[in-house]
Amino acid sequence: MKAIPDCMFHSRELACKKPYGAVKAGETVEFSVYPRRERGIQYVTLWVEEDGGQPEAFPMRWYGLAGARDRYSTSFTPDHAGLYWYYFTVDGSDGPVYAMRGYGGRCEILDTLGDKYQLTVYDTAYRPPSWFGEGITYNIFPDRFCRDRMPVQPEGEGVAPRVLHENWDDIPVYQPDGNGEILNNDFFGGTLRGVIEKLDYLESLHVRTIYFNPIFQAYSNHRYDTGDYKRVDPLLGSEEDFQTLCVEAAARGMRVVLDGVFNHTGYDSRYFNGRGRYDSVGAHQSQESPYYRWFDFQQWPDQYGSWWGIYTLPQVREMDESYLDYIIDNEDSVIRRWLRLGASGWRLDVADELPDAFIRRLNAAAKQEKPDALIIGEVWEDASNKIAYSERRRYFQGGELDSVMNYPLRDAILAFLNGGTAEHFAETMECIRENYPRDVFYNLMNVIGTHDTARALTILGVSEEEWHMDRDGRAHYALPPDRLESAQRRLRLAAVIQFTMPGSPTIYYGDEAGRQGFEDPFNRRTYPWGAEDRALLGFYRKLCALRADSDTLARGGLRFLRCEGALLQYERETEHSRLLILVNRGHHAVRTHARAVYAVDMLDGAEFDRADSRGIHVTVPPETAYILRCFGTP
Repeated sequence: MKAIPDCMFHSRELACKKPYGAVKAGETVEFSVYPRRERGIQYVTLWVEEDGGQPEAFPMRWYGLAGARDRYSTSFTPDHAGLYWYYFTVDGSDGPVYAMRGYGGRCEILDTLGDKYQLTVYDTAYRPPSWFGEGITYNIFPDRFCRDRMPVQPEGEGVAPRVLHENWDDIPVYQPDGNGEILNNDFFGGTLRGVIEKLDYLESLHVRTIYFNPIFQAYSNHRYDTGDYKRVDPLLGSEEDFQTLCVEAAARGMRVVLDGVFNHTGYDSRYFNGRGRYDSVGAHQSQESPYYRWFDFQQWPDQYGSWWGIYTLPQVREMDESYLDYIIDNEDSVIRRWLRLGASGWRLDVADELPDAFIRRLNAAAKQEKPDALIIGEVWEDASNKIAYSERRRYFQGGELDSVMNYPLRDAILAFLNGGTAEHFAETMECIRENYPRDVFYNLMNVIGTHDTARALTILGVSEEEWHMDRDGRAHYALPPDRLESAQRRLRLAAVIQFTMPGSPTIYYGDEAGRQGFEDPFNRRTYPWGAEDRALLGFYRKLCALRADSDTLARGGLRFLRCEGALLQYERETEHSRLLILVNRGHHAVRTHARAVYAVDMLDGAEFDRADSRGIHVTVPPETAYILRCFGTP
């Protein structure tokens, strides 16, 4: 028997809404509300509207008593995928009121319309490839991970002269040039063969997916200004090197995911050719160029749409048929070509700036080439209800994205560890879990650091004043010993949460080795080979091994327990195993209990004995996390 909720309606309680969260098209959703009997209810109505449509009324029937409450129920069956919204009206002796979405899924009784509940409905055939979320991902910024040789000036069509660092430990160029521009044209010479040499290292971290930031020829070291989608940047290596990497990775049980930048190209590219370095006739050179229609010229050749107004990143018209053919459709398209050469999927840069139709077409082509190909989107917010440029996006309704970067998790982790509450963390995650299809929630790219964010260790250690240092100060900054020690403890807590939540825990190269750094380019310094923080790296290895060996962490259910203040508590559970995660980010020990007869901490093997009929009592020291394997129920 389902427990009666302590409020009129709670969207996360099966007694009120079944099934939980997002549902399949054609699946019946049962709704029940429990108004207090003294309200003198005359009738209750469920209102459901498809996004942008008109609400439809579903009268709710009285189904008897539930303690001091009445129970009214009805059902709704969405016949197609989409985003739906719902709420209730209650007519009683005090007149009509609205039951709208309140904090934590509970309803809020209002005299006028308020926030509506969300219902995500997805296609019945929608099944993202599960291999990604079940394993650990390692994110490599190609120029800065590892090189197998000293860099030399590359040659060939379209290649611009580059600033090359001989010293691997140099600070990246961060000051503007004489024209006031930061060119991002300095390179440390990381290579694909360097990555191949470090596959054993990645295997020691139990990595199952290597996600590369862009590897294609470009002017800049970040390579988000693509010069040629069909050529590996010559400083990185060759197409043969890429194939060898994919083969060698596969032999270790790893897959490769590439970064696709399809909203814009480079000013210095085969397609735009703003500086005339390529033999092709680019759109900037002639209106007769085969690429001219790709770009949005207001006044040819120097007035054109560009990403966030940055002239070196001219935007493309993604739905131009010749662009679609080149990127997606033809047999040698960019998407198909690199999958055929060994990649297993694509991460789509600025996915919220790509048309939905473009993403669906790309996903379909990728699945035709490889049925288990993965498409991940860069979306920083709740992707289930994202609005970009005044348009609601369709990411999870079937055939669009298989995963997104889980920035809400990152933000919630860092906020919690920097003084936020466990309640807020749990609520943030519960909102995502409720709104996303389950297969997506278990397939998310769970990041803490990325090339777009300051290093996690720095975020967890700097003072408020230090955020306002000038660029010279930030370039040479390192945490003082006392705050470094505290930041390291917090980073361990962050990693425990990251590795025990559903989805793929994703390590940004060097975070596990203690790399620090503010924003770009300081967050993109080289991996510190030979100077790693051995203690921190050892902790990550232990955590990676635990995650890789645990079916419970890969597939188990998630349930938040009593989360208060500095103590975060949640369970991961399967039919055969139950793990309790306790994270105390505070400065004082916290005592709690677990419903178990016996438990062992999976991180250091500490044992906990039963204390009384409630279960075992656990004292969690300050800035400490436990992952308890629980046995028996008292």
